[in-house]
Amino acid sequence: MSTQPKLIVTPTAIHDVLIIEPKVFGDERGWFTESFNAQDFAAATDLNVEFVQDNHSFSHQWTLRGLHYQSEQTQGKLMRVVAGSVFDVAVDIRKDSPTYGQWAGIELSAVNHKQLWIPPGLAHGFLVLSESAEFLYKTTDYYHPQSEACLAWNDSTVGIKWPLPTGIKPNMNAKDSAGLSWDLAPKF
Repeated sequence: MSTQPKLIVTPTAIHDVLIIEPKVFGDERGWFTESFNAQDFAAATDLNVEFVQDNHSFSHQWTLRGLHYQSEQTQGKLMRVVAGSVFDVAVDIRKDSPTYGQWAGIELSAVNHKQLWIPPGLAHGFLVLSESAEFLYKTTDYYHPQSEACLAWNDSTVGIKWPLPTGIKPNMNAKDSAGLSWDLAPKF
């Protein structure tokens, strides 16, 4: 009986934001992994969460989505990439958090199989690094468009260092382009 952990959990610079690495079994045929197992997730993270919605997006290179959050029906999110790669970012907007106002970013890809857990109360966004990417994430509450907010992706107070090549502007929709500054964005 193997005693190796089924998940490797690594904290990030943001309080409660975790990098989750599932065990991948591979051989000459390919590989297999459990992308989510509630018992293993709870045992590895000490979190007992219930996911109620799965989201799946496809985006082209240099598309930037975010930084989104909901002021009501706040969502915890477990993110992963199944095709391509993205730079995934969380911004702590919880006023009582020791990492309030800070951000953390990590590359998630179909190759590295890493996942990112972001608890409720954080803004989230990602930049597509590969030619295209398919991004999947589980949420702990339902989408609530009436309370959706967007923090400006390039707010100088937050200072996210997006890995955009010189001269490249991110591809964004109007809603994300009009994100609120740190001073105006609602906080928790």
